[in-house]
Amino acid sequence: MDTLINTGIAGLDEIFLGGIPRHNNLIVEGPPGSGKTTLGLGFIHAGAAQYGEPGVIVSFELDSAKLLRDAAGFDWDLQAQIDKGMVKIIQTSPAVLLSEFRNGDGAFADALRSMGAKRLLIDGLTPMRLYAEVHDMPFREDVHLLIEGLNRLGVTTLVTAERDESMAAPAHERFVFDTIIELTRAEHKRRVERRLTVTKSRGQDFIGGSHTMRIEAHQGVHVYRRAHSRPKAINDQPTSDQRISTGVPAIDVLMDGGLYEGSVTMVSGISGTGKTVLSVQFLTAAVSQGRKTLLVTLDEHPRQLIRNAASLGFDLEGMIARGELFLLYESPLELDLDVHFHSVTSLAEREGIDCIVFDSVAVYELSSRSEVADYLYALATYCKNRLATVFFNYESPELLGVSQISEELKGSHLVDNIILLSYVEISTVLRRAIAIPKVRGSRIQQVTREYIIAAGGVALLDEDTSPTATANAVPQLPFSAYSSLLSRSPTRQSPAIDVAVAQGEALPPSVELPVEDAP
Repeated sequence: MDTLINTGIAGLDEIFLGGIPRHNNLIVEGPPGSGKTTLGLGFIHAGAAQYGEPGVIVSFELDSAKLLRDAAGFDWDLQAQIDKGMVKIIQTSPAVLLSEFRNGDGAFADALRSMGAKRLLIDGLTPMRLYAEVHDMPFREDVHLLIEGLNRLGVTTLVTAERDESMAAPAHERFVFDTIIELTRAEHKRRVERRLTVTKSRGQDFIGGSHTMRIEAHQGVHVYRRAHSRPKAINDQPTSDQRISTGVPAIDVLMDGGLYEGSVTMVSGISGTGKTVLSVQFLTAAVSQGRKTLLVTLDEHPRQLIRNAASLGFDLEGMIARGELFLLYESPLELDLDVHFHSVTSLAEREGIDCIVFDSVAVYELSSRSEVADYLYALATYCKNRLATVFFNYESPELLGVSQISEELKGSHLVDNIILLSYVEISTVLRRAIAIPKVRGSRIQQVTREYIIAAGGVALLDEDTSPTATANAVPQLPFSAYSSLLSRSPTRQSPAIDVAVAQGEALPPSVELPVEDAP
């Protein structure tokens, strides 16, 4: 009685932390089209085909031919299992089935015992409720009769039922079944979304909450655990003293030696500041150190990304061909966070990924604004537990600094490091500036540096340290010498310019601006 059995439904056993207790009676509730019958057929087919457990399907409404047709649509050859004596389909009525349960030695029980049935699907409970209502019979007694009969049969039973939202009180069967699975089907941004929730399962723990469910070709029901569910076993998070290069030596110096292995870095800046270019440099440097890398691209199609990188001298196509770099692209229009999380984690574990770039996490906001903070926390936690080094690229709407990452995603506490890329307007010319306000566990240089994007990617410009440049440099003065400090745009003119204007002298010469190479 204490042993767990696998349902055979992809992802569902993970929700049940390994499976369901043998002989439990499950009820699967949901509206039409939510996948109840498909889940039940998958439960029976997996038992027969994968685990050697014979099963019986009881249908009140669908005939055998339609059930076989529906199963064949998922590459389930139920007819072959029927021919082997592993599956049996019984089409009957609620009245006949209830009368069979009143007699423990009836033909129905004999049929199950003769084939050694371990699993039973009754599709569904709603026709039995309607039968009781039409004949003015107490349905509660029928439910108890059903449960007692199932317990005598010694099988693990899955019963489907239409969810009756009109009832003021919970349906009585929710109290007597051991396990309750709720399915929902709704439209979100004009696409269908299915969800699965386990609300009760006697004799075991499980992962609660709403999980994404899909009905997929060649597989049937696939359940994707909600990405931000907390692990049941809390282990110590691994840490490392080893540093990894950002791919730009000058940035490594600003960060006191580079990135800690297993850290998460937020690269924030408006469009065109070079977030993707810096990410490609980071991954290229990681590959040169023998690491496996992954670029999750949500803004650009891989072909366009490869072309643009090649214009700066990066051979992404060669890295992909050699198995050093993996590209995962998903259209923002069809992005589901739970499914996407499964795709990322499965690829990372299968290929042993060490370094990951998410470009850009702003797309997750578009998919689900209310869940993005929890989702990014889940991504960061997963990567840290793997000691994977991560870039989160984010397109900030602000030109200077980050007061908050977004309206829903408050603050920067999710990440270990922050790299700000921005534009600076001097006269009528836009120049690029980089600042690194946060690097956990490091002594960083709190300076703003100018950079360009040319062949080879991002390159920081050397500061002129000659005596003339130093003399004309703006000195660092106390706060009392500035105005508008709290606006984050403190104002003060250069003394060198003030003196020149006051005495009618020529202004100090302008610094010659660098010219960026055309990509």
